[in-house]
Amino acid sequence: MSTLPVLLALLLLSAGVVASVLPAVPAGLLSLAGVYSYWALTGFSDPGPLLLLSFTTVGVTAVGVEQFAGPISAAAGGASPRTSALSAVVGLVLFAVTGPVGILLGVVGTVFTLEYHETGDVEASASAATTTILGMLASAGVLLLLTLSLLVGVVLFVVLL
Repeated sequence: MSTLPVLLALLLLSAGVVASVLPAVPAGLLSLAGVYSYWALTGFSDPGPLLLLSFTTVGVTAVGVEQFAGPISAAAGGASPRTSALSAVVGLVLFAVTGPVGILLGVVGTVFTLEYHETGDVEASASAATTTILGMLASAGVLLLLTLSLLVGVVLFVVLL
């Protein structure tokens, strides 16, 4: 077993785990890059098809969690589909201007403002915004578990076995 593919994979997978707790760093994509760089550097032979499919499924799930946690949380909190979609756009725009804090403030502020504008109910708007922020923070924990499981899986099934 050559060390370059292993070291590169472990570096990218570890970066994915660290990125899972840092906003705006694509943790799922880093983890997938670790898996696929190893696969490519081993001549597309290791890991095998079933293990590669399993790693890919976990990695794609991580990417989905990263991308859709805010809007899904907004919808779960009772926000309208329009509010959920607009909150995602505002979060991305504010991220570009203000960084990670912009995502949180943009999504939560948009949810509260639009829900209040649509319903006139301060409590319902605050509830939707609170559920949104809690969901976004909880998704960071889920993302950490997904990326960590990829790292552990590669170490167990590819490096050690």
